Amino acid sequence: MMVTGSSALITNIQGYSVHDGPGIRTVVFLKGCGLRCLWCSNPECISPHPEIGFVKSLCARCGRCAAACTSGALAYEEGNYPHFNRQKCSGCGACATACPGKARLLYGKAMAAGEVFASISQDKMFYDASGGGLTVSGGEPLLQPEFVRDLFAMCRDVGIHTCIETAGHVPAAALQKVLSLTDYVLYDLKHMDDEKHKVYTGKHNALILDNARAVAASGVEVLFRMPLIPGINDDVENIRSTAWFLHSLGKRFLRIELMPYHRLGTGKYESLGRAYPLADLALPPAGHIEAAKSMFEDNGIRCTVSR
Repeated sequence: MMVTGSSALITNIQGYSVHDGPGIRTVVFLKGCGLRCLWCSNPECISPHPEIGFVKSLCARCGRCAAACTSGALAYEEGNYPHFNRQKCSGCGACATACPGKARLLYGKAMAAGEVFASISQDKMFYDASGGGLTVSGGEPLLQPEFVRDLFAMCRDVGIHTCIETAGHVPAAALQKVLSLTDYVLYDLKHMDDEKHKVYTGKHNALILDNARAVAASGVEVLFRMPLIPGINDDVENIRSTAWFLHSLGKRFLRIELMPYHRLGTGKYESLGRAYPLADLALPPAGHIEAAKSMFEDNGIRCTVSR
C-alpha cells in the first residue's frame, strides 16, 4: 500500500510542460504565496484557501450552481446570471461540480502526496526519455514543505527528477527540509533594490537573497530567473545589481533566464472578481527583451529567454 503522506491544496496538475525545468515535465501548482507581485499570472494560487472562479462566457444561467451551494453564497433568478457573494463562500466546490458548462471553477483541491504521485508517475516513460520529471510550482510551494518533501521522497525512490520553482520568500528551515531531495531549482529574482522589491511584491528581499545564497552553496543545480517587467525591473541599475549578485555566488551561477512580461493571467483575475494590478502597463516595445539580454551579457552573465 502506498504511503499517502501529507496533503496540500492543488490548483492544477499540468502535464507535458517544456518550460519549467529540463525535459518533458509535469508541473504541480500549489496554492498559497507570501508575495503579492503586481504582475502575477497565477492569482488563483495566491490565497492559501480554496476559491471559486466564474467564467461568465461559459454560464448557461441554468441555476444548478445556486441549487448546489451549501453556504448561501449564490442567489439565482431565472434567466439571469447567479449573484455570487464571495464573503459567504466556503470554497467547498459543490457549485463547480454541479455546473454543466464548467463556468464555475474550484481553485484549490486538497490532495495527498501519494495521490499526486500516482497521477504524475504515469508519465515516467516520458520523463526518462527526455530527461524530464516533476516540478512543483505555485504560488510558493515551499510554504508547504512537508508535502513537497513527501512527494519528492516518493519520486526519488523511483528515479523521477525533481524540481522546485520558488521565489525564495520562505523560512530557511522550509528550504532545507526539501533541498536534499531536490535535483533542480528554478529561483526567481524579482528586484535587487529592497524598497522597490517591497513596493512591487509586498515584501522585502533580504530573506530571498539569503535563501538564494543557501541554494547556491548546497550544490543542487539552480537556474536563476527574472520576470522582465517594463518600467519596473528592466533598468540598467537593476540589471547591473542582479549581475553583481550572480557574480558574488561564484562562477557556476553566471547565467540567468528572462521571463518576458505578458498578460495571459488577466482572465483569471476576472474569474476571481479582481482587477488586474497592471492594467495600465503597456506591453513592451520591440527590442525590449534583446536590450535587457544584451545588458546582462555586457555584465558577464549568460542570458537566455523563456519562450
